Amino acid sequence: MKQQTFGADPTVATANGTTLEAEQSGVAREYHAFVSDVEDLISSTTSLTGEDLARAKAKLSARISSARASIVRAGGAVSDQVRNSAKATDSYVRAQPWQAVGISVAAGLLVGYLLGRRGS
Repeated sequence: MKQQTFGADPTVATANGTTLEAEQSGVAREYHAFVSDVEDLISSTTSLTGEDLARAKAKLSARISSARASIVRAGGAVSDQVRNSAKATDSYVRAQPWQAVGISVAAGLLVGYLLGRRGS
């Protein structure tokens, strides 16, 4: 019988063929590039005029569009990963219902114990 695993596996391919880890690093790169462009624009706004200002504005708009697209792609990757995890969990519970009940009871007891200690 095949062993099922739970949780987000960053090496699992998403629907568009990339991995969750690659999607997250792409978003991080876009964010850092966006912040860098905004900092450059802020530092040079006093000296920009006419055409230079229009060029900087166009560059910033392009960066915003790129960052927005990366976030949408990453959101889709996360959504795919959550959907896959839910399917794996459903399969596991259907295949081994009593183990699932035992795990749920143990998790409930642990959470109750931790909350009880926190209140004291």
